Amino acid sequence: MTTILVAAAVIEQDGAFLVTRRQEGVHLAGHWEFPGGKCDAGETLEGCMIRELREELGLSATVGEELLTTTHEYSDRRVELHFFRCLTSGTPNPQQGQEMRWVPRGELDRLTFPPADRALLRLLCS
Repeated sequence: MTTILVAAAVIEQDGAFLVTRRQEGVHLAGHWEFPGGKCDAGETLEGCMIRELREELGLSATVGEELLTTTHEYSDRRVELHFFRCLTSGTPNPQQGQEMRWVPRGELDRLTFPPADRALLRLLCS
């Protein structure tokens, strides 16, 4: 089974977190997620995070501390997910037509996230 290396941003502003919704036609379509994506071959996690935030949301970012690393096996793939606290400049503007929200900490559990995000959600909501 192939392992996919993913970097995801935890961006918090005024007690709310920036999340986006996976679009139709992709793995786990309709689920909410923290912005980010797959690392390209030879790309660092930090480089991936900066690139993904620019491509997905038009944001410049400073990558901070790694909050959590987790691995999850789906039926067809294994995902190694690295969550980083990120500081951004500018206003997020979805570049790929995806839905985006700022969600208060106490409401994160009302959205459907991929199973791989469960450990992060427990950490953020505790």
